[in-house]
Amino acid sequence: MRAPDFWGPGRGGLAAPLVSPLAWLWRLGGAIRRSGIRPYRAGIPVICVGNLVAGGAGKTPICLDLARRLRAQGIEVHLLTRGHGGNQTGPLRVDPARHDAAQVGDEALLLAQVAPCWVARDRPQGARAAEAAGAEMLVMDDGFQNPSLEKDLSLLVIDGGYGFGNGRVMPAGPLREPVDQGLARAGAAILMGRDRLDLKAKLQDRLPVLTARTAPTAEALALKGETVLGFAGIGRPAKFLDTLNEIGCRIVALHPFSDHHRYTEDEIMRLAEAAVDAGARLVTTEKDLVRLTVEARAMATAVGIEIAWDDEAALEAILAPLRRLSVSRRPGS
Repeated sequence: MRAPDFWGPGRGGLAAPLVSPLAWLWRLGGAIRRSGIRPYRAGIPVICVGNLVAGGAGKTPICLDLARRLRAQGIEVHLLTRGHGGNQTGPLRVDPARHDAAQVGDEALLLAQVAPCWVARDRPQGARAAEAAGAEMLVMDDGFQNPSLEKDLSLLVIDGGYGFGNGRVMPAGPLREPVDQGLARAGAAILMGRDRLDLKAKLQDRLPVLTARTAPTAEALALKGETVLGFAGIGRPAKFLDTLNEIGCRIVALHPFSDHHRYTEDEIMRLAEAAVDAGARLVTTEKDLVRLTVEARAMATAVGIEIAWDDEAALEAILAPLRRLSVSRRPGS
């Protein structure tokens, strides 16, 4: 699915008001869902990385960063995801050597490269499975609006150029729930990229606001000066274009696809042939690459990204209580 244009910041026109009654039904359904569930309290700290809008805000890169960071500090972190785009309901521990995106989804395959990752439509079952396997802390990719698992810390990821879109709840806008309602449950916000909408000033009286951006990895920077043809099936493909420009690539074209798009062999062959004709290297995101067949992966180069924090000390201060809690629950502590 690609977000409608009228969902964007400052947009609306006639379309948004016309579907506003359906947005009311969406809000009512969410309220009924939350009222009828008693959340499961895991025996380990749970960090949820979520957002308030549909589409890509950068949740998965944040989860990868947190997992690397906490594991480097000696915490046995496991990751939990719904497995969007996959057909497995779980709870299932992801094995990148055995599972593919059709089974567990692209995000789960990326997460499993860094730490043990569990796919579970039922989040409490996934948390129990992780606990039984020795997890000391759980980082959940998405699930902020899912009330079934209690969170010790919820981090809201917000795109600095998109914010909350037109400020309306789906389907009149991109919001999964009203902004005030979501902010009230969050422990901190992570503002990703350039703050084009002055969001930090609007939010910092409500909750702590961390600022960060995605940056090309050292391997990706080696593409500087190369002629490339890109394709991306992510929430906002323009972000991939920004990354290629930041590296300094000579961009022939960028072909956007819908988020979690399942590429056919014909699509990849056409892209590869177009790259050859243009004398370019075919490039894509890491998230897209794991959705390709093994044969197709050999035709494209993944452009890796990592999180660059503006104030790592502020992040560490927010994580510190959960680290201490995790350590205190170790046997013999």
